[in-house]
Amino acid sequence: MENYNPQKQKFPSWEGWRRRRRGGQMRNRNAYDSLPYNPKLCERAKELRRAGNLSEVLLWKQLNGKKFRQYDFDRQKIIGNIIVDFFCVDCGVIIEIDGSSHNEKAEYDNERNAFLEGLGLTIIHILAQDVLHHLDDVMKFLYDPPALRAPLPRGELGRFQ
Repeated sequence: MENYNPQKQKFPSWEGWRRRRRGGQMRNRNAYDSLPYNPKLCERAKELRRAGNLSEVLLWKQLNGKKFRQYDFDRQKIIGNIIVDFFCVDCGVIIEIDGSSHNEKAEYDNERNAFLEGLGLTIIHILAQDVLHHLDDVMKFLYDPPALRAPLPRGELGRFQ
């Protein structure tokens, strides 16, 4: 440690590090940080990310790293007391993958949707089967700008709910 001189050490600023990590663009921190957040759910969100069911992992490979329309998505994002499957801060869209576990939770899902829509967010529900068997169609559906700008009623587009 004799040669250590703190004045010669050049560390990037936190903002510079984040900007470089995200390809030169900063995340919309104001929109991101304005959402309610329950820190007690952090461990559960990490567990869900690690466990990841197949349909979520397949869709994540399409969305991760700004591969999809250069949008910045998070996986298993905590919003209030809810952990959503995918969240895009760039356009305020939540993508939920609905598997068989959602069949018996219609009332709970409606309450979640009402809360999230009350925050000004758009929720897109996609069936897990569609991600597994028709991923190209799902990506075409998501690429359509109206799908990322306006709320879609459940069941409006046939297979996609």
